[in-house]
Amino acid sequence: MTKEKGVVGVIVAMQKELDSIRESMTDVSVETISGIPFASGELEGHRVVVALSGVGKVFAAICTQTMIFRYHPSLIVNTGIAGTLMGDAGIGDVVVATDVVQHDMDTSPIGDPVGLISGIHVIHIDTDAEASACFCRAAEAAGLKTVRGTVASGDQFVASRERKAEIVALFGGAACEMEGAAVGQVCYVNGVPFCVVRTISDEADGRVAEDYPAFARRAAERSCSVLRAFLRNL
Repeated sequence: MTKEKGVVGVIVAMQKELDSIRESMTDVSVETISGIPFASGELEGHRVVVALSGVGKVFAAICTQTMIFRYHPSLIVNTGIAGTLMGDAGIGDVVVATDVVQHDMDTSPIGDPVGLISGIHVIHIDTDAEASACFCRAAEAAGLKTVRGTVASGDQFVASRERKAEIVALFGGAACEMEGAAVGQVCYVNGVPFCVVRTISDEADGRVAEDYPAFARRAAERSCSVLRAFLRNL
């Protein structure tokens, strides 16, 4: 991560996440590219562009590549909500990714390990260590419990104990969601630093229908507050 005040790109998947951030921005202009709205403006003294990618890895990849081509960010942050994969990360806690994996990437029938990304030949893609450490400090200063670990992404809303256990057995991990590793792969091939920060909204098990509606909005607002604290200290 550079020390210069370049553009910080922020990618979210859901409207409630975008709304929480947009409400705090000033001098905002919006353009739509490939069906994705990009809002650029000022937030906590930084030039920021925030994009609503939509849900899933393909939309996240389109959004990330477009953001890189159009806005040339010095750092991309993927923030929002996630399900927990570990007992240490409970609802309302903040997970700052050490790395990301694609839990549904599987070419093991031809001899590859599960999760290996063809073409770049890696399973785990590391996040930017400096930006991630700054996010941890911001969350902890706000009195929020922070957990570091792998964030696992896939085109699947994990909502069963069985699938949750499979992901943990293969990759370990602190949280699961549907976009972070796609953002990470695009950043990796473009040489752009990135980090993934998620607030836990549900237990990623059979109680998801009960947990998710109650905590999703609160978790999105918490993610926004952590982002703002991060920017103030960047």
